[in-house]
Amino acid sequence: MPQNEYIERAQKLHGKRLDTEERARKKAAREGHKQSENAQNLRGLRAKLYAKERHHQKIQMRKQIKQHEERNVKGNAQEKEPTNPVPAYLLDRANPTTAKALSSQIKNKRAEKAARFSVPIPKVKGISEEELFKVVKTGKKVAKKAWKRVVTKPTFVGPDFTRRPVKYERFIRPMGLRYKKANVTHPTLNVTVQLPILGVKKNPSNPLYTQLGVLTKGTIIEVNVSDLGIVTASGKIAWGRYAQITNNPENDGCLNAVLLV
Repeated sequence: MPQNEYIERAQKLHGKRLDTEERARKKAAREGHKQSENAQNLRGLRAKLYAKERHHQKIQMRKQIKQHEERNVKGNAQEKEPTNPVPAYLLDRANPTTAKALSSQIKNKRAEKAARFSVPIPKVKGISEEELFKVVKTGKKVAKKAWKRVVTKPTFVGPDFTRRPVKYERFIRPMGLRYKKANVTHPTLNVTVQLPILGVKKNPSNPLYTQLGVLTKGTIIEVNVSDLGIVTASGKIAWGRYAQITNNPENDGCLNAVLLV
């Protein structure tokens, strides 16, 4: 049995309390009072964050109400003077205006589809190759052509990584800038856990940076979430999940990321 299903199992074996529905109804009724109390008593940054969250909830609620109102809109088009003469058999025919309701449904579907692939930081500043790479000019042959580069940003290399021979190595990733773990925050549970990195999925700046495993702000990484006990739809414990880096690792000395759920 997955470790998070003990409540469901107990309910199946012993049933629920007789007043479960009544308690749930009362709890839902108290929510409004609780929100009002928080809005009045919170101060400082917490108050700002709470107000922003409530504002977002109200916008979503208004959109939903408007969508329900528009769902079954079937009214006659506005009476206008026809520019061309209309035959007698078309005079009493009504033209339902369902275009508005249809367009709102399409917009909603597109928004839901986009939300599945949304990330905490949608836009990041690009990093140029001049900033990322430092030219190595040591040695007789290298000094003439200057084809070696040292990566100046934090990187991730797998456990099976072996450096190429020095003669053929083009990109040097210093040991001091290699990371193996990240501080990953679960957005719904509000829990931060240090998890091992499995790989770099995508660096938005450049495909070459993805190949080299460069870790910059906005990079999508894969982390091992087996310790969190996240369960898939089939009941198996999830192993790898994607997360997005939210800080500048070269400035902070650590990797902070948000799990994409």
